[in-house]
Amino acid sequence: MTSILRPSSWRNIMKRALLPMNQSTIPSFEIHTSKWRFHGEYEMQDPKSEADIVNITFIDKTGKRIPVRGKVGDNVLYLAHRYGIEMEGACEASLACTTCHIYVHQNYTDKLPVAEEKEEDLLDLAPFLKENSRLGCQIILTKDLDGIELELPKATRNFYVDGHTPAPH
Repeated sequence: MTSILRPSSWRNIMKRALLPMNQSTIPSFEIHTSKWRFHGEYEMQDPKSEADIVNITFIDKTGKRIPVRGKVGDNVLYLAHRYGIEMEGACEASLACTTCHIYVHQNYTDKLPVAEEKEEDLLDLAPFLKENSRLGCQIILTKDLDGIELELPKATRNFYVDGHTPAPH
């Protein structure tokens, strides 16, 4: 007969395993599988109020301006997928490629958090790199970014050699 662990039992086992043996109290905390909290954990939801709305303009490869309404907390890559913007995201926001490479309008580059070393290393591999280049998967919308313009580069580098483009799911 196998025993089934209840979620609360599993949490207590994990807390005990992760804490030093001499610690007498067990604090409350969440367990994340990576420091990149936003990859693979995104669920598209509409804004709950006007205060949550962040207006964005994507500029596609042909120069066409596409205004969209996101919300505070949205990931730019997944927002682009929702509105059919051609931002690939081959690694599904796991910070392993450069297919969501974008240019951030100069007025907004200082409003974004500084790119972490992993993002900087990947951007070095991106074609058509500019000073205002960022990866869309690493931009999480805040109210300070209302009105931001994000331009897609003329091309990105994909892992596939046959021209395959993964479809968002």
